[in-house]
Amino acid sequence: MTRTEKIEAALQAAFAPRVLEVVDDSEAHRGHAGYQDGGESHFNVVVESEKFRGLSRIAKHRAVHEAIGKPLMSEIHALALTVRE
Repeated sequence: MTRTEKIEAALQAAFAPRVLEVVDDSEAHRGHAGYQDGGESHFNVVVESEKFRGLSRIAKHRAVHEAIGKPLMSEIHALALTVRE
């Protein structure tokens, strides 16, 4: 399973989102810090779920990081998040 698939599966399980987009943006960072051959080091994620209702922006981001989990987060150099309720 790729990192992209792992991120998608973790966020689906945790938030049952109406909208979920996980884009591997690694190629745009070739030659920069954190780039890994084969990609899957830089991601743009959009997630929209009722489970974020009432949470602050920081709490939403923390919830996403927690859902992805420390082991997988440690393999990712950059994670850009758009989180909506």
